[in-house]
Amino acid sequence: MWGRKRKVAEALAPEAAPPGPLKEAVRKTRIEIAEKSSVVVDLRDAELARLELLNDALDPLFEETPPDIDLFDRVISHGDTPRLWIDAIAHVVMGRDKRHYRFVHDTRYGRKVLAESSDIAAIVEAVTHYVAARIIERERALAEDENPLHARLHRGVYGRRPRRGWRMLRAFLFGLIAGCVALFAMLWVVASRLPH
Repeated sequence: MWGRKRKVAEALAPEAAPPGPLKEAVRKTRIEIAEKSSVVVDLRDAELARLELLNDALDPLFEETPPDIDLFDRVISHGDTPRLWIDAIAHVVMGRDKRHYRFVHDTRYGRKVLAESSDIAAIVEAVTHYVAARIIERERALAEDENPLHARLHRGVYGRRPRRGWRMLRAFLFGLIAGCVALFAMLWVVASRLPH
């Protein structure tokens, strides 16, 4: 009974034909793509590992930064191109050969490479210099503008003293008088040309 059903099922199933050339090519291409994607994943994992090593090397630097300064937000972003962000405008990315670190600063004129090296110590030194420069920039900005509301009221919004109301009143009166004179002059010219 059990053997009979198996023989019937085998008789009904068509014989497995060898795959055609297109099916074989599709299968080989899928295998190649899978191998390439595993290589890409391995490269991305290697990039992330190198960036994590640099991140660990930067720990002592960021432990020294004063806690009241919130300029820096160090994080590793996982994307197509992994990056170690130092702040909103500077990050470290791996070079094309995936062995060199490239410390990049975004400016309004484009990206500027601040340092490039395969040595972690050199990049740590460049990041240290950058962090120090940003802290000094912040201190200068705060020193120049100790009381921003008070300075704006005395200086005006664009660095000038605020205009006084008398200047505007004088300009209005001058315009009014000039307009009246021009109107009377035009009426006089028109009246002189009319026939009597």
